[in-house]
Amino acid sequence: MQSASREQLIDRFGRVVDYVRISVTDRCDFRCVYCMEPDTRFVPRAQVLTLEELALVSRAFVELGVQKIRITGGEPLVRRNVVDLMAEISPLPGLRELVVTTNGSQLERLAPGLRAAGVKRINISLDSLDAERFRRITRTGDLDEVLRGIEAARAQGFERLKINSVILRNRNHEEVVPLVEFAASRGMDISFIEEMPLGVIGDHDRAEAYYSSDEIRRDIEAAHQLLPTAEQTGGPSRYFKLIEYGTRVGFISPHSHNFCEDCNRVRVTAEGRLLLCLGQEHSVDLRAILRSHPGDLAMLKQRIRKAMDIKPRGHDFSLKAQPIIFRHMNATGG
Repeated sequence: MQSASREQLIDRFGRVVDYVRISVTDRCDFRCVYCMEPDTRFVPRAQVLTLEELALVSRAFVELGVQKIRITGGEPLVRRNVVDLMAEISPLPGLRELVVTTNGSQLERLAPGLRAAGVKRINISLDSLDAERFRRITRTGDLDEVLRGIEAARAQGFERLKINSVILRNRNHEEVVPLVEFAASRGMDISFIEEMPLGVIGDHDRAEAYYSSDEIRRDIEAAHQLLPTAEQTGGPSRYFKLIEYGTRVGFISPHSHNFCEDCNRVRVTAEGRLLLCLGQEHSVDLRAILRSHPGDLAMLKQRIRKAMDIKPRGHDFSLKAQPIIFRHMNATGG
C-alpha cells in the first residue's frame, strides 16, 4: 500500500501508475519469431541510455511512487555491467521489488549475482521443451543452455521464478500441458501470453497462429484442475491455481480479455522513450532531458508527471489488420 506521504503518478483516467518496465537494451542473443526479424538492426550504442541514466530514471520513478521495477530488453542480461545497475536500484527507498524478465541464456552465469543484487523474482521465457522446436521458435537459442540457467536460478532461492510462454497454433500449442507440468514440478509459476501484434513479421500469419487464453485454459483443464484466484503481481496476468501443486497459472490476454481498464504500468525503452501504452505510440523523450540537463532529477520527475496526461485508455490490437505499431517487441521493452 502507498504511504500517504509518498507522491503518486495518476493518469487522466484516475489510474495509479506504480509499475515501470525499464529496458536496458534492444539487443538479444535470440531472434524469436514473434518478437523480431532475423536481420533486425539494433539501435546504435550512443543512442542507448547509459547505466547512470538508467539509474537516475529508476530513482525518479520510485520517488514518484513506483513500487515495482522490471528490468527488460531485448535480453537484459547481455548488457555489460547490468547486474551493477540492479544492485544500485534495488535499495531505493519505497521500491517494493525489483524483478527481471530474461530468455534464460545468461542465467547459469549470472543467477548468483542477480540474487546478491537484490532481484526478488525472475520471469524466464520458455516456449518449448523440444530442442528442435525451441531452436525453430528462437532461431538461435539452445534449450539445454536455458534449462541449465533455470536450474541455476532455482538453486539461488529467489522469492519466485516464473515461466513465460507464447503459444502459437501449429507451432507449440500441443506443449501447453507439458510446460505447465514442467513449471509445477519445479515449484515455479507459469504465464501464457497471447502474441502481441507489434512490428511486421514474416515468419507467420498472426491471425492463423493465434491461440487464445481460453483455448490454453481448456487444454490445461483437460488434464488438471484450475481454481480461479484473486492474486495479483502488479502486472496484467489473471491467475488460476493448479490444485495438485499450488502453482499459479497466469494468462496475459491482450486480445481475448483486454486488460487495459486497470492498467498501472508504463515502459521506458532502451533509447529513453517513455511509452505510455504497449499498443499505442504515445510517448515522451526522456533521453533528451537526461542529456540536455544531466543529473537534473527534478526536471526529469516533472516531465514524467506531465506524461501522465497523455497516457491513453488502452490499445487497439487487431489480428486481422496490418500492425499499426511498427516497433518490434525487442524495441518496445519486454
